[in-house]
Amino acid sequence: MELDHLAVAGESLEEAVAHVEEALGVAMGPGGQHAHFGTHNQLIGLGDGLYLEAIAVDPAVGELPYARWFDLDRFEGVPKLGNWICRSDDLVADVAAIELDVGQPVKLTRGGLRWRMAVPKSGVLPFEDCFPALMQWDVSPTPATLLAPSGCTLVRLEVAHPDAARLHDAVPVRDARVVYVEGAAGLRATFDTPHGQRVLQ
Repeated sequence: MELDHLAVAGESLEEAVAHVEEALGVAMGPGGQHAHFGTHNQLIGLGDGLYLEAIAVDPAVGELPYARWFDLDRFEGVPKLGNWICRSDDLVADVAAIELDVGQPVKLTRGGLRWRMAVPKSGVLPFEDCFPALMQWDVSPTPATLLAPSGCTLVRLEVAHPDAARLHDAVPVRDARVVYVEGAAGLRATFDTPHGQRVLQ
């Protein structure tokens, strides 16, 4: 499994996009709608096979009979880096191997993109959403290779949690950029940007 992308959530997409653009000093590009979960996003490419999305509940979509992904039904307050997403070559096997409720694969589409993501019925990922969302792309190329470079690259993703050691042991991904620290649950990412090193949280 490998790190695929990061997600910044907001009460509105406009707020989430503004949060990213202010933090990194670059403009986000277009995205689209996720019909199944009633959300919409905008994206920027990060290079190294990664990208960043700003995401929020689409106000044009009403209530759903199931929980939205990324714990967005409960989201409130200022925008924040809320989730990290890792891609798998065999999502069913990887989900089965993890002794946590990381959800079951849901087939999803956006435009010509097709993928599956493991989403818990509650919409809440383990370790207070600090466990990565797990996905598998069913199409090539993926957004990371389609997006124009933004001039930003990920240097470090800090995953904080009171039980950081147990979280580290539970995550089936090893990436030198991902570090685990004890503290209040949350994510903090450091990027090299055209304006120097910047932090997004």
